[in-house]
Parts: sequence; structure tokens; C-alpha cells
Amino acid sequence: MDGVKSGNLYHLIESRFPADMQARFITLMDGPRQGVWYTYADLVSISARFAHAMVQLGVKRGDRVAVQVEKSAENLFLYLATLRLGAIYLPLNNAYQKAEIAYFLEDAEPALFVCRPEDEAGMRELATRYHVPAVATLGIAADGSLPDMALNLSHHFDTVPMAADDLAAILYTSGTTGRSKGAMTSHGNLASNALTLHQLWGFQPGDVLLHALPIFHVHGLFVATNTTLLNGGSMLFLGKFDADRLVELLPQASVLMGVPTFYTRLLAHPGFTHDLVAPMRLFISGSAPLLADTHREFSERTGHAILERYGMTEGGMITSNPLVGDRVPGTVGFPLPGVELRITDDEGQAVSTGTIGQIEFKGPNLFKGYWKKPEKTAEDMRADGFFITGDVGKLDEHGYVHIVGRAKDLIICGGFNVYPKEVETFLDGLDGVAESAVIGLPHPDFGEAVAAIVQKKPGCDDVTEANLIARAKEALANFKVPKRIWFVEELPRNQMGKVQKAALREQHKATFTGPA
Repeated sequence: MDGVKSGNLYHLIESRFPADMQARFITLMDGPRQGVWYTYADLVSISARFAHAMVQLGVKRGDRVAVQVEKSAENLFLYLATLRLGAIYLPLNNAYQKAEIAYFLEDAEPALFVCRPEDEAGMRELATRYHVPAVATLGIAADGSLPDMALNLSHHFDTVPMAADDLAAILYTSGTTGRSKGAMTSHGNLASNALTLHQLWGFQPGDVLLHALPIFHVHGLFVATNTTLLNGGSMLFLGKFDADRLVELLPQASVLMGVPTFYTRLLAHPGFTHDLVAPMRLFISGSAPLLADTHREFSERTGHAILERYGMTEGGMITSNPLVGDRVPGTVGFPLPGVELRITDDEGQAVSTGTIGQIEFKGPNLFKGYWKKPEKTAEDMRADGFFITGDVGKLDEHGYVHIVGRAKDLIICGGFNVYPKEVETFLDGLDGVAESAVIGLPHPDFGEAVAAIVQKKPGCDDVTEANLIARAKEALANFKVPKRIWFVEELPRNQMGKVQKAALREQHKATFTGPA
């Protein structure tokens, strides 16, 4: 990275800006400002003004900036402004409800919380309760107090020099027990991943990314955006996935990054044809398992083999199928250059080829630990620096990584992590519910769907699937809400009294996919 001013990720991005700063960076393809576009010069100017606004709001180097807003170009500029300021970006899923946000504000102790204008009153109350010094708003139409405040501030900002090990972001992830954990990600982690993927996936001048992912997690924010920025390239920006719009826009793009839902719904679209995607260079899938059948059907329809990869909040991207070579259905390819990956038994010893075990890895992409949870960080790290992912898989004789499952029953629904304990705790607190068991079941669109098996309290026959789901929708983000609930007299248990979730998954495995 010769010529890069510091370890600040923004300095790396800046070193890759196109020679013509009037080149388009982002074009809005839906929403209230459809057709609006921004150049790289605009990116520099707006991120500078946002950085100045945050300084006026009291944000300093090393402070956390929590953000729960709708997807917009300004949201990306806020991310870049936070990097420039040397602060730590903390994106929050825009489906989280007020009670969920309360936990993040209490745990992360941000200096600034940026929320949607329509949520301002309720979020200011939360901010006061949890001693957050400042609140600003940012709307989907570039409205809100933050852009208003930034409007007349300087277009120039001296980006703060950072070391590669300094934190750039905290992203909250989840396990199967306890509360969400803040994964601390450094400038060096993000730079390493972006540089590797830019080269590995063959980004080239003129590439146009069709961006329809959310930007509050690794896939849409870091993988898609940072690789495009390192390419000095352009994005067609959709606020949300819409199969009709994707079919309209694919002829203008060369790269699409998506979750399996994108590809199943495109395959179901009558306008999605071989000729439509002939100009496309690359389709990438991640965040949830891609069914091998989807991979094969897509290849037969389009002549393109989807490139599936594997990653997680704690490491960004870890493996990838090759750009040149066989992209094997049902696998996530090889470890990235510079990343070491191994499969181990319960004692942490490496197992032989083809044997299923725990997936562990280390490399320059590995996060710096969990925010304020050193004991959890230590629990998940081996003495030799390998991280225990919690995923279960195997390596085949050709070196491809196969993901078999998750060691701790983590559910990934549409690319979002759901830990069953949180949903179970909510259900168990409802009138008439004695106990619940939450499981993930195969789903053609979402990878996995959340489902629950509930034991009622005696005499509570009025408890129904419909009213429990309705109550869940009031309290939980939609991706956590069970799509089906069944009732049983007793939950199945082993001799130790543990609920046998494997048996429940087996019993209900064809609910969303039909018989094998």
C-alpha cells in the first residue's frame, strides 16, 4: 500500500479514487430520489461536511457512532465520514425495535446516535436514559438534522491518521445464548479483506455493481461497498431487493452480490433469461447457505455459475469459490489468500480430510475481539490465534470447504443471525406459554426460517399460532419472528433434561421445502 497516508481505511480508499473525480460513484435507482447520482467529488465533499458536523456534536477519535437509518447514499457518506474522523462506526439493523436498541445504546456507550427522523422522539428518550450525549437524524430523502447541520460546513476535512489495528467499526453479532456481542473490527481487518476480494474477484475498470443489499452488516456495507470503492467504480443503488427492478437493471451492471433469496426469486421471474444476463461478469452469493439445486438451476438458465463464499461478522470473508476454476455447488470454496483454515475435533485437534468438525481460522481479517467481553473473546480463541467460528464443516480432497451446520443452533434467516434463546425468552414470557423451543428449518428463499414448538400452560387453550406470531411482530425484528408455531403436550428431552432440537428439526424439516 505504497503512498497510503496512514492505516485509516479511508486513506486506502482515497488512494484508489478515479483520476476523474467527476466519475459517478452511486446512482439511486428507486425511492423518493430515484435518478439522483453522486460523483467521487461529491463523496469527498459530503463526507467532509458530515465529519465536521459530528465534530460539532462532540464526536472525537475513538468514539462510537451508532446508526439506525434507512439505506441511502448519505448513509454511506456517514460511514465514510466516521472513518475520516477516526471514530468507530456502529450500524444497527433498521428492523430493530425500541427495546432492542436500548441494549445497544447501553452496551456500546456511543457519543452520537443517528436515527430516522420519524423515530426521533422515542430515540431521544432512549438516548437520555442511557446517557448518549448527542442525537441526530438522517432520512431517506437526504433530510434530517445531520444533513441540515452539515449543509454550510467546510467541504475539506483532514482525515485523521490511524494505525491498522485501530478500530473502524463495531458490528453486533449473536450466539445461541446471552445477548448480542459487539465484534470489534479494525481498519486493517477491513483493508485486508477489501484488497483481497478486489483482486480475487477480478474487479476491473468499468465494473458496475448492482447493490440491493442492506448496509448495516458486513455483506452490503464492507464487502460490496469497499470493493467498489477500491475499484474506483460505480454502483446502481437499490434501497431494497425488488426482483422486477433487478431484471430491469441487470443489463446496466456487471456484478451482483446477493443472498440466496435474490437468486431463487430471480429464477422465478419470467423476465430473467439467458440473454438478459449475457453482459454480466459475476454473480456472488453469501450470508446464508445457497442450495445446490439453486446453483445448478441458475447455471442451466443463465450459463453463469454463482460464486458462493463464506464469511462472518468476526472475520469478514473467509473463503470463496474461485473466479477461474470450478465453482462447486454446495461448497464455499477455498480459504482466502493469507487466511488459514482448519477443521478440528472437540479438543481442538485437526481432523483428516472429509471428516466433519469445527471450522476455525486466523488471518489479517480476524476481528480484535468482543466489545467489553474479554472472557467471551478468550473462550472463542485458541492459544495459537485460531478463532472457533461455531460453524461445523469439512474439507474435501480438493480443498473445498463444505459448511455442514452450526455448532450452537444459530439460525441464519435471509442473511441475518437469529439466536433461539432470545426468541424463546420472549415466547416463554407470554401468557399461556409454559416453554418454547426455537429452531431453524430449511427455506428456499431465506436459507433458514425461524420456527417454534410451544408447550402451553394447562387450561390455556385460547393460545393460538396466530396470536403468538402477532405478539412477536410487535416486539421483535421481522426476521426473528417465527414463521410457523406448533403446539405439543411435552417438549422432547434427553436424559439430562435438554430439549432435543435435532429431533424437532428432523420432524419439521420439510415444512417450507416439501418432501425430499
